[in-house]
Amino acid sequence: MKTLGKGWLEEYLNFRKDLLKDLTTKTKSKAAHPEHSLYRILQPSGLMYGHGLRFEGELTQDLSEKDRMKILLAESLISSALLYHDKTITSPDEFSQVIIKTLENIGNFYNNIFPELATPVKTLFGKRKSPLELAERILEKRIEKTVDFKGNFWSSFFHNSLLFLDVFIFGQWIHTNADKIVSDFFRYEREELRFSVVKVIAASAHANKSVEFEEKKLLELFIQSTDLSGEKRKEAIAIFEKGIDISEINLPSENSWILKKFFLEISILTMWADRRVEKQEEDFLKRFSEYLSFNEEDLENSMIAIEGFVLEHWEQLEYLQNKRDYQLVSEHFINRVAKIAEKNKSRLQREIQDSEALSELLKKSRSSELNKEEQEEMRELLIAMLRTVPTFVIISLPQKFLTLPILLKILPKNIFSEEV
Repeated sequence: MKTLGKGWLEEYLNFRKDLLKDLTTKTKSKAAHPEHSLYRILQPSGLMYGHGLRFEGELTQDLSEKDRMKILLAESLISSALLYHDKTITSPDEFSQVIIKTLENIGNFYNNIFPELATPVKTLFGKRKSPLELAERILEKRIEKTVDFKGNFWSSFFHNSLLFLDVFIFGQWIHTNADKIVSDFFRYEREELRFSVVKVIAASAHANKSVEFEEKKLLELFIQSTDLSGEKRKEAIAIFEKGIDISEINLPSENSWILKKFFLEISILTMWADRRVEKQEEDFLKRFSEYLSFNEEDLENSMIAIEGFVLEHWEQLEYLQNKRDYQLVSEHFINRVAKIAEKNKSRLQREIQDSEALSELLKKSRSSELNKEEQEEMRELLIAMLRTVPTFVIISLPQKFLTLPILLKILPKNIFSEEV
């Protein structure tokens, strides 16, 4: 297994420079709200769920979990800064300046808002560290604070998903002047946001009026990871023992869309910890979604996102090793995605007609059986076709789960009936 050595951040920046440049163009960053674009980056990566599970390209192949998390945190922070950058970048020099400024912001952010990670800006010999050197070291220290639970997905989720709050607060912090008053405010917000997550977990665990063993264990793990004060820890334990009403979960930061999405998906995953989502829990999710000012489609999209994520990483979810559970989740996911595919049938038919490779495979499949290579090519083309649907531009589709037979269940029955 490879490990990242000194200079990994510069290697990452060189590797991803084209993608990062795209984030600063009007067509990419201004086509949607920056928070929607940021979710589009974070949700598929696994960072919101405390895991570095998906990263395209060769840079992260065979890396440890922590090294993948290190790169994903760097990408998420830099992407956040670029998505909120209010000017189109027109030259390579200008892009380099923006990246250097972003790296400076990363170093200043952690040194001000995370005092436990404070890193000197000068070497032992008095030489000032470059923004790149300081950012690389401070990101390493941040990831060292996370915990590797050796394959225990749920423990890692609640311990490491707080990295998402780093990215969220950083997105706000970069637009301020980092004086003492501002730093004090963001340190306070950091603690309040973490405490809000405790409230969400507690309310979700009590949704079915019965707190399961797994849910108790998750809260213990989460509280360990939050660095809450002794007084706040006692309060958190009391809230979890008694439960808390949805209306008592105060959401700071003016109800940011991506923060609310994070809270909703934490709630859904908390319920997954005991292997099923019951009727009472479904009702709770509807009420919680309404409280967050989300509509039914928002909740449905989050359910698809979580179910897809759970199915894709089923072997890692030690609490979900049950054939019946797997079948149930599969059915729910297939039905949800099938409804969206049916709504977008005309779009999908156009995509089939526009794809020469897919059209050829479909023609061949009508007269003879496709070999394994052709079946795999057809599977990949159908997934790419589904990704053109707006819902699946934002939400990651589970690649391993979507076999060719399952894709044919999901797609409208008569979608291939027209001549292509």
